Amino acid sequence: MSRKRETVLVTGSSSGIGLDIARGFLEKGFNVVLNARNEKKLSEAARVLGQDNPIAWVAGDIGNKETGEKMVRAAVDRFGGVNVLVNNAGIFGVKPFLENSEEDLDAFIHTNLKGTYFVSQAAVRQMKKQGGGSIVNIGTVLVLHPTASLPATAPLVTKGGVHALTTSLASELAADNIRVNAVAAGTIRTPLWGDADVDSFSGTTLMNRVGEVGEITEAVFNLAASSFTTGVILPVDGGYVHGRS
Repeated sequence: MSRKRETVLVTGSSSGIGLDIARGFLEKGFNVVLNARNEKKLSEAARVLGQDNPIAWVAGDIGNKETGEKMVRAAVDRFGGVNVLVNNAGIFGVKPFLENSEEDLDAFIHTNLKGTYFVSQAAVRQMKKQGGGSIVNIGTVLVLHPTASLPATAPLVTKGGVHALTTSLASELAADNIRVNAVAAGTIRTPLWGDADVDSFSGTTLMNRVGEVGEITEAVFNLAASSFTTGVILPVDGGYVHGRS
């Protein structure tokens, strides 16, 4: 990427992977627009990242179309444009197939699929005006390599939609110089695990450990910066997929 200061939007950036992605892009010299539903947590994230840094933030539910539009407006008004979008926000939960209600499925569709779709729409409109850009979505290796011990059909069908959106948009937007890729994350140590023993999943990977948030950040930045890469869904999973192929 050009070394002039560019701007990245990061959804779901008040904690965990999203917060670290924001940190990583700030360290690379980017302006960053943060987003999360909880305004208090978002304000705290901005404080943690350093209020002297070039940060804007927009609280709101990405499943509501206007949230993505507000993020783009904030980026344009504060920093002059949008160069990169990282669709990180998402929800996950484990529940047997027959126990999922219509409300359960709707919640995953709202955040994981509609959220990614509508924020991308808003960003792409601006990227086209600027002559190009880059989108990186966060998916999961479980879309193609699920495990019986984690029954999660509701979130996985929506994350599968994110994978499909990635490859479809890569084809549709290449002529506009907009690249679209995804990171298919494996088991990553984040606050979402709460008190659960995340290290118990170490044995599912060839590297015999779980991933750290910084390793997702590294992959996201590399995909965002790779000028001849589009339509890629990159497993970042310590060998979880390779060990099953």
